[in-house]
Amino acid sequence: MANATTATPAMMSDQAPSDRIAPRRLVAFLIMVFGMFMSILDIQIVSASLTEIQAGLSASSTEVSWVQTAYLIAEVIAIPLSGFLSRALGTRLLFAISASGFTVSSLFCGFSSSSEQMIFWRAVQGFLGAGMIPTVFASAYTVFPRSKFHIVGPIIGLVATLAPTIGPTVGGYITDAMSWNWLFFINVIPGVIITIGVLALVDFDQPNFALLDHFDWWGLIFMAGFLGSLEYVLEEGPQYEWLQDSSVAIMAGVGFVSAIAFFLRVFSAKEPIVDLRAFDNRNFAVGCVLQFCIGIGLYGLTYIYPRYLAEVRGYSALMIGETMFVSGITMFLMAPIVGRLMQKVDLRYIIAFGLVTFAIGSYQMTWITRDYDFFELMLPQILRGIGMMCAMVPTNNIALGTLAPDRVKNASGLFNLMRNLGGAVGLAIINEVLNHRTDLHIVRLQERVTWGNSLATETITMLTQKFQGMGDAGLMALKQFAQIVHRQAVVMSYGDAFFMLSLFYVALSLLVMLLKKPNMMAVAGGDAH
Repeated sequence: MANATTATPAMMSDQAPSDRIAPRRLVAFLIMVFGMFMSILDIQIVSASLTEIQAGLSASSTEVSWVQTAYLIAEVIAIPLSGFLSRALGTRLLFAISASGFTVSSLFCGFSSSSEQMIFWRAVQGFLGAGMIPTVFASAYTVFPRSKFHIVGPIIGLVATLAPTIGPTVGGYITDAMSWNWLFFINVIPGVIITIGVLALVDFDQPNFALLDHFDWWGLIFMAGFLGSLEYVLEEGPQYEWLQDSSVAIMAGVGFVSAIAFFLRVFSAKEPIVDLRAFDNRNFAVGCVLQFCIGIGLYGLTYIYPRYLAEVRGYSALMIGETMFVSGITMFLMAPIVGRLMQKVDLRYIIAFGLVTFAIGSYQMTWITRDYDFFELMLPQILRGIGMMCAMVPTNNIALGTLAPDRVKNASGLFNLMRNLGGAVGLAIINEVLNHRTDLHIVRLQERVTWGNSLATETITMLTQKFQGMGDAGLMALKQFAQIVHRQAVVMSYGDAFFMLSLFYVALSLLVMLLKKPNMMAVAGGDAH
């Protein structure tokens, strides 16, 4: 403490340059951030264009769903692996391999002529591109002085939230203007530039190739079996009645056995494929739980809004993208505001505010009707954007920004994995809620729709008159009335899902109390340890 309070002017002048961001490093970091943006964007960029891809490849609906699932499974396996590879290969080489591999596989995705080719190259694209995501997070919290975390933190937080949010928008525009093939070709030129830029400018650390001699192949196999089967079960379970489907049940068994083998291996291997010691830090552990739960909302609402607009409103991919863009604009505008707030306000309060704001935005959607359109969805999406940025960016800083630099690379992989797993779990839960509550509401509505219900009989009479002279008017009226009842049940299930999310995020805001108050000097320019 005495040394800290009696620093000489000479010492202060020596420290001052370390608080400046070298232009070369800033440019290199921004190039890496754009690579991360491309990798995360490609998770959702195909979601609004699956119908066009299905037609182009003459694929079944099951096969085309694997265009997204294959990418997600491969990415989930590769993200935690990046910590070891980053230490062994160094940031420069690992990122260049990831960016170039992502670029080449994107080219092959665009040229795919069958569903098998597309699924294979999407898996390669996801596996290789995944290395860019945690590498950027690790670089942000090890390369730059902690006094600059309020600048670099919002940049990576914005990309991590903005990319999946605007994915359907970008995909809709590209498919509408050109063709689905350009969803992948669009990556080629930026990918080449990113690869060259990283090789030329990145000098953050040195590789340690000797680590490759201790690469734990068994650990990789067990981790791939665990995470890959978990992602499969979460993706396929809701539509196939979970363990009632043999393939889902088999993968669940594989995942259970692999999980046991993986954790035994991690705690016994000389150089484990993933280092779990970062969880000794309470803020990192709680931050990972928060990140997991934030992933539920980030990917869950990126799925639920487009599904409502397509299923109930009948919107095209382009119209869905234009409607969803509100959240993206809000996140972009909030990034510098959150950066400023982080310098002045306890990070825990900002996180709690973000979670509650997100909950309020979801709660407003509990009153959803089939008439909800752009303007009705605007305020909930604005609140969603504000909430996501306020929750995610300070969580990144608390979880990674206060770790010792030598632990950040491994921790970054685990931290980013939690967000993706949260998204997978969130999608599975939301799908299950929508399916279950739709069935429940159909039963309840059918119980109320009887010949004694005057409104029902008036509607059927009106529909019968509408179809007069067009065949069996009575039967056609009953069919359309059944469709009306089903659509109303679907809308009510969306309201239930939003209500569930609002309660979940209000409760989650209480978890912030488990975080230790971050040492603002440590986060903003103190000792790295």
